[in-house]
Amino acid sequence: MKTKNRYFTLLTLIGFFGMLNAQTDDMALASEKDTTETTVPTKRVKLDGISAVIGDYVILESDIDKTLIDLKSQGASTQDITRCGLLGKLMEDRLYAHQAVQDSLLVSDDQVNGQSDRQIQQLVSQVGSLEKVLKFYKKPDIESFRTELFEINKLRMLSEKMQNKIVEEIEVTPEEVRQFFNKIPEDERPVFGAELEIAQIVKQPEPPEEEKQKVINRLKEIRQDVLENDASFNVKAILYSKDPGSKSNGGFYSMTRETPFVKEFKDVAFSLQEGEISEPFETIFGYHIIYIEKIRGQELDLRHILMIPEIPQKVLDNAAKELDTIRQHIIDGKYDFAEGALNFSDEKETKFDGGLLRNPINFDSRFELTKMDPTLYNQVRNLKDGEISRPLREDDPRGGPPKFKIMQISNRYDEHKADFAKDYLKIQELALREKQFKAIKKWMDEHIEDTYIHVNDDNKGCDFANNWVKE
Repeated sequence: MKTKNRYFTLLTLIGFFGMLNAQTDDMALASEKDTTETTVPTKRVKLDGISAVIGDYVILESDIDKTLIDLKSQGASTQDITRCGLLGKLMEDRLYAHQAVQDSLLVSDDQVNGQSDRQIQQLVSQVGSLEKVLKFYKKPDIESFRTELFEINKLRMLSEKMQNKIVEEIEVTPEEVRQFFNKIPEDERPVFGAELEIAQIVKQPEPPEEEKQKVINRLKEIRQDVLENDASFNVKAILYSKDPGSKSNGGFYSMTRETPFVKEFKDVAFSLQEGEISEPFETIFGYHIIYIEKIRGQELDLRHILMIPEIPQKVLDNAAKELDTIRQHIIDGKYDFAEGALNFSDEKETKFDGGLLRNPINFDSRFELTKMDPTLYNQVRNLKDGEISRPLREDDPRGGPPKFKIMQISNRYDEHKADFAKDYLKIQELALREKQFKAIKKWMDEHIEDTYIHVNDDNKGCDFANNWVKE
């Protein structure tokens, strides 16, 4: 979306803040222990290197330096980011976290540790070993790394909880959306980029029953070997698991009930006792067994092995041939694409809506070309309006079975100035964001007045968006 006036400056700010929140997870990991925020001493004295104090949090000058360096190392553009602007954002985060504690919006240690463990697992899977991770972040051992991650994640989670509380009940009525749109001068209304509506018919090949039973039997053998012969579950996972996210780490995951695993996996995991190994069970990814290594309150340390039944090439070929036949029938006029999706697609999420894909960002049916997922864009970029693609194979990046699909561009919308009727959902989103922004600004002004805040003399000349110096 193109913006060109004061009405959408707030959206630019929201996007900037969101980008910083997304980036600081990784940026903060690279900060040294002596440069993270520290609790304010009981007696407040001037300390060298302190940039600002917000309630019970201190921001050091080196925090700003390292955050800016880390932004650059992440490939983010820092052309429009100033030290003053960055300091202001760090102060906002600390004010949110400080007030969350005052309002008893607490996060449990289990939640924070769970998030830290997931980050460590992701880093290990990316670089290959825990030793490489510790070396990269200059940490002598895993405990010091966990301690630093704990402090970083706790502050971030408190901040997010406070922000969510401020805006959670804010809604916009259709009349508010209309008023928001009408107050924008005609020549200053946003321009939305070219968009597509895309439909698809999917065939998901199923492995034969004998292949499923082979996997179940193999998992039972592994389970029996561990239980009866004291074989290493860790080694078995490294040798046999098909889960790319945990295979190299012996199948290890740390999880709570809030961890975004599929329901079947969590149901089995939380039904087991420490030291117990599950029977084989099925999820959308294949068949698993789970070993519970440790239970810490509401958090589990577990290892699992995923095995995926083989799908014979003949079954894959038949799926592509079936889609080719469906495609030809649509071209011949025996039924339209929507009817083909309803009657033949294996994708429950789209078949009852004519095969129409939904944008995961806002659940609208339109995809803006400049913001489309690269894989999806490459699948449809050469299609003409109404044309139906040849069967396309799509492999599951998580290691699951492949699927086949035919695709059609059902509608194309050229770049255009915002239209209230055609672009209502987008305008509604803009109106909601403006209302949320105003609520956050009001909250910020009120709590800055009520909170102990000190900005050092070198930073008092900053043109902050908020009244941090209380002038």
